[in-house]
Amino acid sequence: MAVFHYDQDDINTDLLFPGKYTYSCSKGPEIKEHLLEDLDPGFAGSVQPGDIIIAGRNFGCGSSREQPSLGLKYVGLAGVVAKSFSRIFYRSAINQGLLLVECPEAVDAYKPGDEVSIDPKSGTVSVAGKPFSFPALPQEMIAVIEAGGLLAHISAGLAESGAR
Repeated sequence: MAVFHYDQDDINTDLLFPGKYTYSCSKGPEIKEHLLEDLDPGFAGSVQPGDIIIAGRNFGCGSSREQPSLGLKYVGLAGVVAKSFSRIFYRSAINQGLLLVECPEAVDAYKPGDEVSIDPKSGTVSVAGKPFSFPALPQEMIAVIEAGGLLAHISAGLAESGAR
């Protein structure tokens, strides 16, 4: 598990996924190739499932395009820990099943090389073995994330109920 640390605020959706690809890339593999290319050109080639991003305030500000959150979910991030998130990006990420954790204290404590883990059920981010609390996510939100996104969660619920 690797931690990608971006010690800056206002990482916008164009830095996460350049807008010039909005109409030519819509699927996970296409999006992955361009993730963070203007911020961290090596990201797409090195990110692995289970990795974590740590960043500053207002992560995901900018446009409401879904490619940034879709791409980050597609590569299998365990989550993004930031000081705060843009509300539009936050909603898009939850819809995709991407875990976002707002925990400024954990971000401030992180030093390159520290191990990081996230436990959304208990509301804990651990940095170098030290726990930091954040408000535990509601069970319904955890269910959406565990299902892989809102559409998958709704589909699973319909299948369980026998609805068509």
